[in-house]
Amino acid sequence: MFSSPPSAAAGDWKPFALTAAQAKRHAQWVAGRIYRNWLGPYYKAYHLHRGGAGRRHGLRAEPLREDGRQGAMLFYDDDDFGGSGNFRHFYEYVGEQMVSLGYHRASADECTRRHESLREHTFKQLFKPPPTDCPDSGRCNQRYGLVTLDLVSLNGQPLFIRVAVNPVLEPGFTPATPFEDLLRTVFDAPPPTPEEREKRLAYTSL
Repeated sequence: MFSSPPSAAAGDWKPFALTAAQAKRHAQWVAGRIYRNWLGPYYKAYHLHRGGAGRRHGLRAEPLREDGRQGAMLFYDDDDFGGSGNFRHFYEYVGEQMVSLGYHRASADECTRRHESLREHTFKQLFKPPPTDCPDSGRCNQRYGLVTLDLVSLNGQPLFIRVAVNPVLEPGFTPATPFEDLLRTVFDAPPPTPEEREKRLAYTSL
């Protein structure tokens, strides 16, 4: 799951990173707190869906339904993001928050798969907790477990960001903190100001 696929038919994985110009623009995006346009709304949408309310308007977020993994699917909305650039900036920002929580970015890769007339592109980041012992138990503090962050697009159109955690169940690790705590820590943020809402329109492209 976390290594590059060996088959060329499945797509070739290669490392990715923002260019210097993109990194500068992204830093401006972060400094302008443009991310506040979507953190809180995704957090609210996730919990509304869990409560059975479903999506009536606004952003769409759902719990990840995969055996052995917890997480969330954050679906792209062109009307709200105003272009794929903001969505990519948002993806990078969520990854930066994992680093700020003490995680190590173990890999950042991208892959393009072709299915007849369809072209599926995936950015994938893997975050690992540092091997830090807990003084009381002597076990390694795994925090939320292994964290993967994917951005999937189809024919150049973003589809979703997937945030997933894999708790390590082997002896020698502390129990994983629930995913909902991670979601609250990263996404439970104040709403944007009118200025921050307006500024998002300047970042429709990366």
